[in-house]
Amino acid sequence: MALEVGVTIDRSSPVPLYHQLAEQLRSAIDDGRLQPGDPFENEIALAERLDLSRPTVRRAIQELVGQGLLLRRRGRGTTVATRKVHRRAGLTSLYEDLDRAGGRPRTVVLAYHVVRDERIAAELELPADVELLAIVRLRMAGPQPLAILRNWLPPRSAEVTAAELESHGLYSLLRARGVRAVVAHQEIGARSATAAERRQLGLKPSEPVLTMTRAAFDAAGLAVEYGDHSYRARDYTIDVTIDER
Repeated sequence: MALEVGVTIDRSSPVPLYHQLAEQLRSAIDDGRLQPGDPFENEIALAERLDLSRPTVRRAIQELVGQGLLLRRRGRGTTVATRKVHRRAGLTSLYEDLDRAGGRPRTVVLAYHVVRDERIAAELELPADVELLAIVRLRMAGPQPLAILRNWLPPRSAEVTAAELESHGLYSLLRARGVRAVVAHQEIGARSATAAERRQLGLKPSEPVLTMTRAAFDAAGLAVEYGDHSYRARDYTIDVTIDER
């Protein structure tokens, strides 16, 4: 039986009614009142309960379907979707991908310091003794931890601040400084989570993490960043389009 979520509609507000409804339903999914797989109240019943038109309710539901929060299947009605973030393999940042999808990204900077690392320097085709800005961030999607992002930046990008990283995606900060990644070598894999990853991502002992490493360069072949990221595998996928050569 579908759970009836409490919704308050303010008809005097300039905010469209469908958007008010969509936002409150999204909040119910984000805070766990509606769980993945839960049956969702049907359009007619919801419209009658809230004294809204069916087109208004339909538009709100369609907005959540478009964001991957609800799943409509013929003959089975509407259910709450598994909260899995789909990301196309491309030179974008997770923050921007989540923001576009309405995923309410939030960032906690866990580490921010200057290091020397011969392996990372070699990946970026830089001298072995170069000083790199090493940052570690916990990326949240709403209240849910989604990924641990480890990045190393060359000296020309070392002025990016921890405060900026709390509220913006790394690539948008670099573009604002005239640094733009245009090509990268990227590897995708999976492995067992470390103890720290299990704690920070809220994983069970047997849960794996999806991994991605990336060395990115600009149009002149200069190093932009090296990333080593781990994601909650049950909440994240990377979409890759392939073609025949």
